[in-house]
Amino acid sequence: MSRIAKQNEYVVLLNSVKARIRQAQYDALKAVNKELIALYWDIGSMIVARQEKEGWGKTIVERLAKDLQAEFPGVAGYSRDNLWRMRKFYLMFKNNEKLAPLVQEISWTKLVVVMESCDTDLEREFYIRMTRKYGWTKNVLIHQIDNKTYEKTLLNQTNFDKALPEKIRNQAKLAVKDEYTFDFLELGDEHSEIELERAIMNKVNRFLIEMGGAFTFVGNQFRLEIEGREFFIDILLYHRRLKCLVAIELKTGDFKPEYAGKIQFYLAALDSMVKEKGENPSIGIILCKDKSRTIVEYALRESKKPIGVAKYQIVTKLPSTLRKELPAPEQIAKLMDDIK
Repeated sequence: MSRIAKQNEYVVLLNSVKARIRQAQYDALKAVNKELIALYWDIGSMIVARQEKEGWGKTIVERLAKDLQAEFPGVAGYSRDNLWRMRKFYLMFKNNEKLAPLVQEISWTKLVVVMESCDTDLEREFYIRMTRKYGWTKNVLIHQIDNKTYEKTLLNQTNFDKALPEKIRNQAKLAVKDEYTFDFLELGDEHSEIELERAIMNKVNRFLIEMGGAFTFVGNQFRLEIEGREFFIDILLYHRRLKCLVAIELKTGDFKPEYAGKIQFYLAALDSMVKEKGENPSIGIILCKDKSRTIVEYALRESKKPIGVAKYQIVTKLPSTLRKELPAPEQIAKLMDDIK
């Protein structure tokens, strides 16, 4: 065997060993985290049981924190505040059969963020499942909660129910929000589509995070040539879990019905010319500065291609009137079964 061939074989071996070590480290961290969450659950359970049985109040938690810190010096996690969080953790999830197994899948620091920031079991379930599925860091999780991702996902306007195969329908709904927040772009209220696109390209990683975390960037001004004529898609992404191309059209004004026809054309061309065998149908997202929900509904009603229409904001806000339009709890629960 030549020296070069031996070197190549060694590189293969080295990469295999490194991959196995990383997997072992990841598995070990998961096991440690699972045990830590189980420990905090048990401590919370014991505190609650004793308080209920003996009628103890707040002072017992403060005393317990001092004694544990004295017994285990240098070990973080046994402060008074954290013991109260363990108690809250147990009480919050003990009667929730769906969430109790899931809480061990994310870290304690992320669980604390969810417990302190979310108001309902369904909202907590959404963020726990999304954090587990997309590997959100603590800062990304906080960003998603601050930007009202839960509400904006459930309020989204798409025609996916009739335009996508059933196997990916719910997952696709969860991949498109009703509104995106681009506060990282540093744009003023008045800007052109070219300025918006350039600003996004300068912060493309932040853009992908805001879009949901499972997208990869394919290109901007993506060129399609059809019978000698050129057409350009503003931004083309690929959704790794849905296994499909996602064409994004940027509009700095209100939504207009004719935008749906244009994105349908792009999707037909992508499916015919770019989509690989085995991939799912391409999806279109029209990002507008504003929209009428009724006009969007009419525009998408007869469309055969899967399209979502969303707004973008440079600052975070969700009109209180839209909160009343959230789906019923049973519909939300059914949808979240697809966040695995």
